Amino acid sequence: MCLALPARVIAIDGELATVELGGVRKEISLALVEGVQVEDYVLVHVGYALARVSPEEAERTLALLAEAGLEPSG
Repeated sequence: MCLALPARVIAIDGELATVELGGVRKEISLALVEGVQVEDYVLVHVGYALARVSPEEAERTLALLAEAGLEPSG
């Protein structure tokens, strides 16, 4: 099973972005998603942004993970 986590984009440099999730920052590729901007939320899997998601969807997903006892950390 694969799991993509929503993370907030805090910086962009070309096709690379720095995202933050649970206080952890990670550099990811934006090669698969167009039009991402700083402050957007993206679904991240194995170092790639797969899609943009709304802040509301990101918060719902993170809340469900927390409810299940999972602590996302990058």
